[in-house]
Amino acid sequence: MMITETVLKYSTLAIQRPDDLLYGVSPLPLACGLGLTIGAGQVFPEVNFTLPAMNIESGTWPVVVAHYDEMASQILRRAVSLGVHGIVLEFELLPPMTDHPVWGAEITAVLKRHLATAHEKYHLPCALRVTPTDIRDQQKPPLMRTGEPWRQLKQSLELCAKAGADILSIESIGGKEVHDQALMYGDFSGIVFALGVLAPRDMSWLWAQIGQICAAHPGVVSGGDSACGFANTAMQLAHQKMLPEVLAAVVRAMSAVRSLSAFEQGAVGPSKDCAYEGPILKAITGRPIAMEGKSASCAHFSPVGNIAAAMCDLWSNESVQNVRLLSGNAPEAYTELLAYDCRLMNTAACAPGGALQLRNWMVASDEWLSPQAAVLSPDAIIRIAAAIVATDTPYHRVIAAGQAAVQVLKDGVAEQKLHLSRKELQWLARIDEALERFPAEEDALLVDLEAQYGSLYDKASYGL
Repeated sequence: MMITETVLKYSTLAIQRPDDLLYGVSPLPLACGLGLTIGAGQVFPEVNFTLPAMNIESGTWPVVVAHYDEMASQILRRAVSLGVHGIVLEFELLPPMTDHPVWGAEITAVLKRHLATAHEKYHLPCALRVTPTDIRDQQKPPLMRTGEPWRQLKQSLELCAKAGADILSIESIGGKEVHDQALMYGDFSGIVFALGVLAPRDMSWLWAQIGQICAAHPGVVSGGDSACGFANTAMQLAHQKMLPEVLAAVVRAMSAVRSLSAFEQGAVGPSKDCAYEGPILKAITGRPIAMEGKSASCAHFSPVGNIAAAMCDLWSNESVQNVRLLSGNAPEAYTELLAYDCRLMNTAACAPGGALQLRNWMVASDEWLSPQAAVLSPDAIIRIAAAIVATDTPYHRVIAAGQAAVQVLKDGVAEQKLHLSRKELQWLARIDEALERFPAEEDALLVDLEAQYGSLYDKASYGL
């Protein structure tokens, strides 16, 4: 890893051996919040919670605040009851809360007050992650660096940092305006252009802004991003049989390049729970990551329920609504699910070789049942991560990551571990061939795709 001015350029791996890619352990543990250190040997739950279906407006705002007050109280009550050794609460702002920055800041303050009380009363190590919504796509084509949506988003980040956020994150959408259309039509050139040219440019600019906000508020760290709008969209379309799984798997690997841009601009983790590309980021940067899997079924289904936990430092449930279950409200119930998952992982880690054994079981239970799981094994992660750092620009890195993922899948098929349908095999061959045909430099691709995608994005928003 070499440093150029204030921007990191990763050219080697922080974790070079698959067996060193373990849950709960990161080469660069992160101290944040109220006495919490992430990645120093234990996995902690990160509880993500949201409102039931309701309108968010001035007239309902007191009810909204009451929901968050109740959720925080119940989550921490359950955490203390189960004796968790640390916890992270994640507040993902809903769009109206980012549109009205003072609303998001008010809830941030409510949540931080509950955490401060739990820390003081029960000595519970804890932290608050706050994730404003990226609302910059309110017009077509989206304006990423100017206009009222960006002003509101920036103010939301600033006010939430001031109100008590310990970790700032976002699920940024730069390049999504091209990626969505390319994905729907299976146009691999458009996918690579979005992930390798547009998205990294926006990420670099945006995370430089977030880094400045964090620097202005001591104690607030820049966490990480998520390719949710890209790779998770592909995963869900594949789940609905609208896209081939091999395409979703390759998109997942390639999406790590744009998420890496946050760390190159100084983010220190933990990356977002819905960033299933997180293990690649951990291998490259050594920073702790959050992950989600089987305990996120309240929000979405996936083929990676166990393998996603194999390398996590925070274990999350994605987002669960504040609705009543037989046991109690859903956020409190999901806190218990996460706490028991973490307890098992941490107990295994206390036995000689236990963490590696449990990790290997979690990997083996998913790895070859889906191409999307196959690219998340420790072996695959190191191969993809090594391919990324072996080249230079985001454009070249996306192609390299795609080629590494394709080779992982081809090897699985050749070894008769991964069984794909004829249609999936055809798509794999098609992707493999497409990756070989890209022009040497991104400028040529930009020219080639101008007629097809040029009207969908604002060039100035990407410094083009």
